[in-house]
Amino acid sequence: MTKKIGVLMDPIENIKVAKDTSLAMMLAAQRRDWQVTYFQREDLFMRDGVPAATMQTAKVFDNADHWFELGPKEDHPLTSLDCILMRQDPPFNMDYVFATYFLQRAADDGVLVLNDPAALRDINEKMYTAWFPDCCPPTLITSRHDKLRDFHKEHQDIIVKPLDGMGGASIFRLRADDPNVSVVLETMTDFGKTQIMAQRYIPEITEGDKRILVVDGVPISHALARMPAAGETRGNLAAGGTGMAVPLTTRDKEIIAKIGPTLVEKGVLFAGVDVIGDWVTEINVTSPTCARELDEQCGLDIGGQFMDTIAKRLK
Repeated sequence: MTKKIGVLMDPIENIKVAKDTSLAMMLAAQRRDWQVTYFQREDLFMRDGVPAATMQTAKVFDNADHWFELGPKEDHPLTSLDCILMRQDPPFNMDYVFATYFLQRAADDGVLVLNDPAALRDINEKMYTAWFPDCCPPTLITSRHDKLRDFHKEHQDIIVKPLDGMGGASIFRLRADDPNVSVVLETMTDFGKTQIMAQRYIPEITEGDKRILVVDGVPISHALARMPAAGETRGNLAAGGTGMAVPLTTRDKEIIAKIGPTLVEKGVLFAGVDVIGDWVTEINVTSPTCARELDEQCGLDIGGQFMDTIAKRLK
């Protein structure tokens, strides 16, 4: 019987074909003759406890000029699908949380939802590093300026970032003599009302902010080292960084050996662990990217590997 896979994602017409990991997953599913269905968060609805969505069948193409064709919109229960991929980008706000409740109802009725909706709610991509402190640089999470200032004084050179962002947005480096410390902390914490993360600056960022993709608890053979643009601290591709595939180091493998089993236990079968030097900075579970770049540079098929993992779960 043909497997039916639904992909909940941002508008498909706006994606970057050469970089979009969701497209790689859809292409891999299509190569297996699975039926691919597309919908967005606002297409979800629930009537009398039955989760449903206004869906469109999708044909996808690895073509920058013509990468998708959609069928007519039709309302179907989420239980009409064998598997749903939650691939919507952050910000992780209440609308995102509400979407996970729709998906939770579907999961409770037997649909394989990846990543698991409860895990999406529980695993904040910044804060979840706290569960693996021996893998991380010195880190402080607080809204208090005095504690942030003490942390800055102790380490002299730190990174501060919001807990709910992506793509390098609102990430600041504060050096020892930075004259903007006060205004950055006031702005980031909304004058002490919002929790933020501070981490000791890791100078190995010049060698790349490595994205290690993890499928079913196992790391892909190479990471994508995202190299900061000239004059930049951030390696994020969305912030102008460039990606170069690099083999995993012994330390990288040790890190994933610690984190991977916990992710699988929580139903996170596709994750992106960010490593600078020897240290984890984030654990991404919402819509990790970089598969397309690694596929191209290393001759991999990460989307296909993920589909094989799904197929085993659906037997």
